[in-house]
Amino acid sequence: MKKLRRCIAVLLSSALISASFTGCGGKKVVTEHHQQTQISFSWWGNDTRNEYTLEAVRKFEELHPDIKVECSYSEWSGYEARSHVRMVSNTEADVMQINFGWLSDHSPDGKGYYDLEKQTDVLDLSTFSDEYLEYGRMNGVLNAVPIAMNTETIYINQTLYEKYGLDAPKTWDDYFAAAKVMQKDGVYPMAGAQKSIWLFLLAYAEQKNGKTLLNDDGSLRFEADDFEVMLEEYREMVEAKVIPQVEYFVRTEIDSSKYAGAIAWVSDAANYFSQRIEAGDNIVIGDYPNFDPEKSGEGWYAKPAQLYAVSKNTEQPREAAMLVDFLVNSREMALLQGVEKGIPLSSDAKKYMDEEGMLEGIQYEASQKMDANDGMMSMDSFLENADVIDVFMAECNEVLYDKASPETAAWKLYQAAKQAME
Repeated sequence: MKKLRRCIAVLLSSALISASFTGCGGKKVVTEHHQQTQISFSWWGNDTRNEYTLEAVRKFEELHPDIKVECSYSEWSGYEARSHVRMVSNTEADVMQINFGWLSDHSPDGKGYYDLEKQTDVLDLSTFSDEYLEYGRMNGVLNAVPIAMNTETIYINQTLYEKYGLDAPKTWDDYFAAAKVMQKDGVYPMAGAQKSIWLFLLAYAEQKNGKTLLNDDGSLRFEADDFEVMLEEYREMVEAKVIPQVEYFVRTEIDSSKYAGAIAWVSDAANYFSQRIEAGDNIVIGDYPNFDPEKSGEGWYAKPAQLYAVSKNTEQPREAAMLVDFLVNSREMALLQGVEKGIPLSSDAKKYMDEEGMLEGIQYEASQKMDANDGMMSMDSFLENADVIDVFMAECNEVLYDKASPETAAWKLYQAAKQAME
């Protein structure tokens, strides 16, 4: 019996050795059998983003057969809340697609995410300017690498505006004038989701008040009466049917031409307007509204579209950094992703796309508009503070339904902003 087991063992060993030495085309090659290192990767996105990201991960694994990537992804709805829970409970993925505001939420001291500059032998940061990398630094520590730049952008259905004999709006008054013409058909000149409308009206208030929300040191500059301007303008826009109430905003109403324009991120352009473009409508990038059309661009902020970060708890920082490098710098990812997240900041990724003639389309046009805006400011993550925006929306409705005076509602918003600063 022992002799039989020895014979079987010899035969199995011979088979393994034979397999190990037989390569492609009949060549004899020696291969070593390694246990795979597993890392996890999480992101949010629609079906298009999920499909190309999964394909990119497959290509990464082909290039690095000793690394296995476990993917988790979902739509944006609920993703942010789940990500915050995972960060607090230290169960986050090794590599994460994160939002700009999460850096201040989870890493104000720079210790909430891994220091990526510890892995520069596998993560090439020379493809990014110092200016862009600064967006990923907290307390001097490089916590994340930005993918592309983003700003709230004005998108206008030129075909629909022309149907009503109107030019694309340039000033705030132009929107009210358009509403008078369009409202008989239930069409709104402009629309947007909660954060978009908050930033839309913040631009209005900064222009009207002649000052920014924050001081240069990041402290709160607005007083209660400055916030009052935002609340009153929201009520006026809703009552004049310039915009629908935020609660009733439905993105798919763009597809049915109920919105003649929308404010959305550069990175959302295709998701918002692809159907109207395919239907033959002329979707153009509008001017950033101002009281004076010659000053278009004042009161608007740019930030990274998304960033890639590595968990401070990762047990595989080198492999995680290798994946980040592939996601931001590789030809494979650049050609799969295209401009879906905006124009890449990596000089390598941009070069690969330019070689293939991929720097075009509505997102490219929106990105060009952003880059050409000399008045564009760098966005502080406070501008995306979810608690402040929620209070803003609640107080907008208090004023809209006459449950509170603009003064009282503005004071509550001011107090919420001060508390968020603490």
